[in-house]
Amino acid sequence: MQRREFMAGVAGLGAANFLAPARAAEEPAAPARQIPSIAGPDPNTRIPAFKAPVGAVDAHCHIFGPAAEYPFSPTRPYTPPDAPLPMFRALHEKIGVERAVIVNATLHGLDNRVVTDAIAKSDGKYRGIANISGAMSDADLAVLDKAGICGCRFAFLKRLGGVGDMGAFKRLVERAAAIGWHVDVYLEPGTIREFAPILKALPTTYVIDHMGTISAAKGLDDPDFKALLDLQTSDEKCWVKITGLERASAAGPPFHDSVPFAKRLIDNAPDRVLWGTDWPHPNVKIMPNDGDLVDLVPLYAPDPAVQRKLLVTNPERLFKFAGAK
Repeated sequence: MQRREFMAGVAGLGAANFLAPARAAEEPAAPARQIPSIAGPDPNTRIPAFKAPVGAVDAHCHIFGPAAEYPFSPTRPYTPPDAPLPMFRALHEKIGVERAVIVNATLHGLDNRVVTDAIAKSDGKYRGIANISGAMSDADLAVLDKAGICGCRFAFLKRLGGVGDMGAFKRLVERAAAIGWHVDVYLEPGTIREFAPILKALPTTYVIDHMGTISAAKGLDDPDFKALLDLQTSDEKCWVKITGLERASAAGPPFHDSVPFAKRLIDNAPDRVLWGTDWPHPNVKIMPNDGDLVDLVPLYAPDPAVQRKLLVTNPERLFKFAGAK
């Protein structure tokens, strides 16, 4: 795919199309669209055999609703069942995780209250990643920062939005960098080589979601996976989330075909990798059991010292948890 073709098709910032130009006032409204519903998480979470180290952080997870209290955006790309804070807490208690970084989903648009309210109730155990737009003032961002937000997310996926304004993206990243935030980027599969120079030029730390949306079916010699490894080693601003093994898998449960990719990324930059569940797993082809996902950790990180980096000290450092060194 040529870079010009790719940039013409990416989503600027998820479902709300936050980076796209405003619709002209005289332009007729589009016909009402059907918003697809998606499945909720596996309700029967298995208690994993692997015991996470004390202070473990789920560095990529979401809270959905309840919609009656935190309404979903009318421009959302999908409608999930509620996955509220009590379910979120129950999930972490069962899998043995003490802390979390809540990533605001595209379905909540620019309303970040579902994240900041959870942080306020967490006694310092939660941090958050927000959705932002150019319409927000510096004071708005300062309020989010004070509420426990430490970064913002940009989803470059066609299924999550429309055409994006890369100039607006650059300006938002500069504003995020000015207040000490990092940026999350969720890339379209097969586009890491197109995005690498853009990411290297960013003025702040960036985190690549879901192992760069690689495909296990393409093998470890896939040029896009090699490009991701090269980006990890050549740019110290680059972090990678060891999440979405069920998304990368071609073989299905227990997703062991994704393990070599996770291991290679961890071995490649053990001080700049993060672990997360991606609960409640929106838009997956096969719904995983979170207990099974936790039991993959010792397969791709068998060394307890590396497990501690992945689950505890790395997220403490990046997300600025209280007491982190």
